[in-house]
Amino acid sequence: MITKHPIYLDFPEFAEKIHSLKIDDAHFRKLFTDYDTLDHLIYNAESDTEPTTDENLNQMRIERVKLKDVIYNYLKNN
Repeated sequence: MITKHPIYLDFPEFAEKIHSLKIDDAHFRKLFTDYDTLDHLIYNAESDTEPTTDENLNQMRIERVKLKDVIYNYLKNN
């Protein structure tokens, strides 16, 4: 099943903090927006709405995981 991976679902324990940081922290807002945009692109590619190569899809997935790690560390340390 093809699904989106919103950061709120991956880190429900940080839901309030995510909301606050999106409003008050420009750096976090950019990380969140970049992740959300990439997740949307991956979803579109996986659902064939916007087809892409397997290589490009895999690279986007790798980038999403990296961004998720950065966001998690940011949430833990701020």
